[in-house]
Amino acid sequence: MRVDAKTPTGLGPSLAPKQTRGARVSGIDRAIQILDYLRDNESPASAYAVAKAIGAPLSTIYTIIDDLAEKQLLQRRSDGSIWLGPRLYHYGLAYARSLDFLDVATHEMQELCRDVEETIQICGRDDDHMVVMAMADGPGHFRVISRVGTRVPLNWTASGRLLAGHLPDAERLVLFQRAARVSPTGHAEINPKALSDASAASLKERLSIQISESDFSVACVASPICDASGACVATMSIVLPEHKVVQARDRYADAVRSAAARVETVLGWR
Repeated sequence: MRVDAKTPTGLGPSLAPKQTRGARVSGIDRAIQILDYLRDNESPASAYAVAKAIGAPLSTIYTIIDDLAEKQLLQRRSDGSIWLGPRLYHYGLAYARSLDFLDVATHEMQELCRDVEETIQICGRDDDHMVVMAMADGPGHFRVISRVGTRVPLNWTASGRLLAGHLPDAERLVLFQRAARVSPTGHAEINPKALSDASAASLKERLSIQISESDFSVACVASPICDASGACVATMSIVLPEHKVVQARDRYADAVRSAAARVETVLGWR
């Protein structure tokens, strides 16, 4: 299958405001800044908070918010704060339906979920973060905190390390110098050189495992989904209680590797 515009190559960095003559920022760039801020903040915010965060005049932000709310790209809440609007959800659905990759990966995700009876996630890169793109809940009582759309720093997760593994050494090191953050458990590696080395090694092995790095007693076993050039465009991962990985590491490692490889094969990337 030809790799074309439907092939995800990571969600990419947030758009920086485009500078025009006189250092003015266009209305569309301000709108994107507002949407990006709300996404990154993961909660509603006041117009004042948005204006302060993105360094824009409050009067300008009020005008743009009014326009976006009228078009349902934003919604106003009862306390006056703003949040992402319902029209964005429909755009997201239309975009997801257009991805051949996500159709194939979601099918394999469901198959893997039935096979190992654990929660499965498909994850991608969004600049310095890993983002959950799709998810299938396991049949048991174990539930994970992260859901579709969750974004966490790359160094907190097994998937995050894989997603950077194909980058040139210098670029990968700079990425982790910028992106590494202390995790809630304090167990995630934050040394950029150690992260860079582990990232490259994990991609070569087609396997990355993390235990209690982002959440206590939670483990993740992930394998890369690489395109024809060898770039890791996404990951397939099993999220489960850490004691299960300790007891049956090879079972989960083999299962997730096979699922990721099947995605690549169906798409003609292997």
